[in-house]
Amino acid sequence: MTGDREPARPRIRHNDYSPLTPPDLGAWTPTLTVSVVIPARSQRLLDLTLAALSAQTYPAHLTEVIVVDDGAEPPLRLPEIAPENTRIVRSGPDGWGIAHAINTGAAQAEGEILQRLDSDMVICAEHLEALLRWHHLTDYVVTIGGKHFIEDVGEVTPEQVRDAVARDALGELFDLSKAIPSSTEETIRRLDGLKAAKNPYHNCTGPTLSLRRSLFARVGGLDAAVLRGSDTEFAYRLAMAGVVFVPDLAARAVHLGLPAQRVNRERTVRSAEAYLAHRIPLRRDLRKERGRSWLVPYVEVVYEVGEHTEPQVRAAVNAALDGSLPDVTVTLVAPWSKLPTGRHAVLDDPDFELRLLRAHFADDARVRLADEPAETPWPTPYRYTGPVDVPLGRDTLERMIKVMTADRPLGVLIAELPDGRTARLERTDAVNRARLLAAPGEDLDAVIDATHGVRRPPGAEFGPPKPAPAAAAKPSAAAAQPKAPAKPAAPKAADRPAEGAAGDAAPRRRSLLTRLRGTLRDRLP
Repeated sequence: MTGDREPARPRIRHNDYSPLTPPDLGAWTPTLTVSVVIPARSQRLLDLTLAALSAQTYPAHLTEVIVVDDGAEPPLRLPEIAPENTRIVRSGPDGWGIAHAINTGAAQAEGEILQRLDSDMVICAEHLEALLRWHHLTDYVVTIGGKHFIEDVGEVTPEQVRDAVARDALGELFDLSKAIPSSTEETIRRLDGLKAAKNPYHNCTGPTLSLRRSLFARVGGLDAAVLRGSDTEFAYRLAMAGVVFVPDLAARAVHLGLPAQRVNRERTVRSAEAYLAHRIPLRRDLRKERGRSWLVPYVEVVYEVGEHTEPQVRAAVNAALDGSLPDVTVTLVAPWSKLPTGRHAVLDDPDFELRLLRAHFADDARVRLADEPAETPWPTPYRYTGPVDVPLGRDTLERMIKVMTADRPLGVLIAELPDGRTARLERTDAVNRARLLAAPGEDLDAVIDATHGVRRPPGAEFGPPKPAPAAAAKPSAAAAQPKAPAKPAAPKAADRPAEGAAGDAAPRRRSLLTRLRGTLRDRLP
């Protein structure tokens, strides 16, 4: 097996892979090596899957097959009819399940391409060839094969399967008139081969798909903790890495047995949703319970602390975390690691503001202190950056995302603020696609505009932002004495902040908090 190669990377917009022109089946010469990884527990069905693989048109000398025994009893054995370069490995001792088994096989694979295949699939002779021809064109595609479900397998033998696959005569073995097409295929056709899909990862199901082994490693493989829905969760992380999903229904297959949804739909759906709710923030329908914490946030808000004071930064953080979107985290960027350790002045510390911020937020699970922001918030789908002294309105993020997703998802939304500064919302998949495609030194926004689109609306479209007030000077001892508060004048209608506008505040609440803080200061020794 050979190492990974770098093919061309055409600039594909959204998921419209029209710039890629695959060769006709049987009319080209493959060069990429492939490792077919099959998690398995049933010997009988595995024998039929391997028999079909032995009749593939993709060159045998470029193919290896790794069967991962996921705790079968008795252990799986290699049948007589199998591809020449096939071996069985035991799933790693530190886990179990399909995702864990696939990771075990991928760790031992040597091919440039990983082909995941279920052990109850009988694939047509051109199945591998159809999927792998796309990988010869570029390296950031994930290809998806088709399938029909057969309920009655019958007493079919491996010899019969091998011969029928070689002759393209699976209809002689299975009653294809009773085959049930997958709902995924119906969606693929409806959305023009997923070229028109907003979130094509939804349709990347696991029984047969292929991708670069280097891409599999880059996103960390499958999540073995996800016992149901691991293929969808894996596809989501791939999407956030910027890949393009290419279904090829010429890669035909017969799935031996009915889908789990037809056997017990209610439990099948519920068992997957329990995992996907935490890991796929775009599934907004699964995150309707306010007050919950989620493994992967929906939006990361990034603030550069700079010379801003602790009250200003706290106001910005509180506004972000108390908005209409509950699954938001904040990253505060400052030289935290360079703060001197050991004995230091407290009240006269030159790093007084930073130390106070660290004391406030170091133990807050929704706030991260970082010297530098990560290149992207992957797998979080959105990142917002804006001035600290222009706090977010209650629904600003929600409104910005609504604009970004009104049609095909935009890559970047740059809101022009009245003072000439900007607030920026990025979609992670668009940024990572641009990072794959950009030439050295090329402006990323120009690439994002070509692949997803960049829009620059006025900030007023999301609620007019108002700068937060600067921190008040430390009061004198006389000024600190409690006084009867003067009755504030009623604000003019034009001065009242719009509901949801950035920087909106409740004057009455602020007044009460100010008085309370003054009282507490008087009581401190």
